[in-house]
Amino acid sequence: MKIALLGYGKMGRLVETLASREGWEIGPRLDIEDNRAGSGITRASMTGVDVAFEFSQPDAVLANIEAAARAGVNLVVGTTGWHAERGRAEQAVLEAGTGLVYASNFSVGVNLFFEIVSAAAGLVGRLPQYDPYLYEEHHRAKKDAPSGTAVSLLELMRPHLANRNPSVAASRAGHIPGNHVVGFDSEADTIVLEHRARSRQGFAEGAVLAARWIAGKKGFYDFRDVFREILGV
Repeated sequence: MKIALLGYGKMGRLVETLASREGWEIGPRLDIEDNRAGSGITRASMTGVDVAFEFSQPDAVLANIEAAARAGVNLVVGTTGWHAERGRAEQAVLEAGTGLVYASNFSVGVNLFFEIVSAAAGLVGRLPQYDPYLYEEHHRAKKDAPSGTAVSLLELMRPHLANRNPSVAASRAGHIPGNHVVGFDSEADTIVLEHRARSRQGFAEGAVLAARWIAGKKGFYDFRDVFREILGV
């Protein structure tokens, strides 16, 4: 399989390392200067590319998605902070007949955490004495707060919690890869669920898994659904 990298920062380089171990061919590596407003993504530059990985910046994602659709290239999108434009992105992909899988977080561990939190909220939601809360922390360079992962966790929890809206707090400091805490607090006790990323390794592994899945497919997919299919749940 041949891949392209849209965004060549820490995540792009880590995906490159894992893809090389898979024996995949590494095609274009397009960073900010090479790809302003998606200008570097063309049919010519993407010749032979099966899947492109999009790990750029929130303000660049939509242009990259639309350019990739025009170029006939499938995408794995790991950048967050663009979901207000989800409808436009999905339209571009479906009209072009390409494939895209996106995630607030591609980490295999975080996607397991999503399943755990959803199940816990379904149980705790039956007991009105528990108040939910969510706290997340990331490195100081992360632009969106709360994180896309935190937003996904809230989306999973809310259907089970009636009118109890979880309180949310976020911190940005140092080089923290990503920590998420979900709690349910009552007068008698506190239940805490937590995921702590040690590095970006898990994110890249999930993205490579997604690329293998989306290659040759058409449609617009949330990795949470893809992950459940892979798990068989």
